[in-house]
Amino acid sequence: MQGRIRITEQGEVIAAKYGTRDVAMANLEAMTSATLLASLEPEGLSRRDAARFSAAMDELSQRAFAAYRDLVYETEGFRDFFRQLTPIQEISGLKIGSRPASRTKSARIEDLRAIPWVFSWSQARVMLPGWYGVGHAIAAFGDKALLADMARGWSFLSSALDNLEMVLAKSDLGIAARYLPLVEDQARAADIFARIRDGWAMTHDGLLAATGQSRLLEKNPKLDESIRLRLPYIEPLNLLQVELLKRHRAGEDDPRIKEGIELSINAIATALRNSG
Repeated sequence: MQGRIRITEQGEVIAAKYGTRDVAMANLEAMTSATLLASLEPEGLSRRDAARFSAAMDELSQRAFAAYRDLVYETEGFRDFFRQLTPIQEISGLKIGSRPASRTKSARIEDLRAIPWVFSWSQARVMLPGWYGVGHAIAAFGDKALLADMARGWSFLSSALDNLEMVLAKSDLGIAARYLPLVEDQARAADIFARIRDGWAMTHDGLLAATGQSRLLEKNPKLDESIRLRLPYIEPLNLLQVELLKRHRAGEDDPRIKEGIELSINAIATALRNSG
């Protein structure tokens, strides 16, 4: 870091992090201290471990990348599945960002900007960009003992796994399945969703094995409690959103439906906090 850090805060967390003077000061102090610690404290890795860990991370990254691209870019019908399952079409019509959702007028996933891509999957509670492919990489990685050593002794990987764990904890494929009727090709939707379910299970199991936990967030009880208290209030919002999307896409011309969709998008994003 060399004494510097640059952060883009998502709109849905601004009020929570900077809504009052005391809270804002606490967050700024935390960021400043983290920057100083990362800059001044040695990593604590020997040259041998640093080389081993880096090589292993390259292998894991390549495997995860390949699995992710295979699903998103090589699976027939995935683009339509994404556009119909999630509220990306409705999000694209909202003026809630500084730039359009897509870089061009095409419907290609490649042209979609990162934030609406992640945001849309979060709304449907899949959170796909945050975890898909990791389970494939861990399952194919031969040296599980090395992976456990990396998770314990390498702050970079430990932090990445913490973020992965949080994303998995906020996902809910049971709720996501309620969005499936929005997809026109039901047979293809079932096939794609089955792959997503399998990928989630692989990532969940691989994460627990690497971190030595029996359940998600076992080592972070405060975050676990925070998420468990919030999620039950989001579920009715998701169910309401599904119904409103169905009616809107069926052509019902009622301004209250569009308003309801916008409110549901805002409410779900606020409750999930880091959703885009």
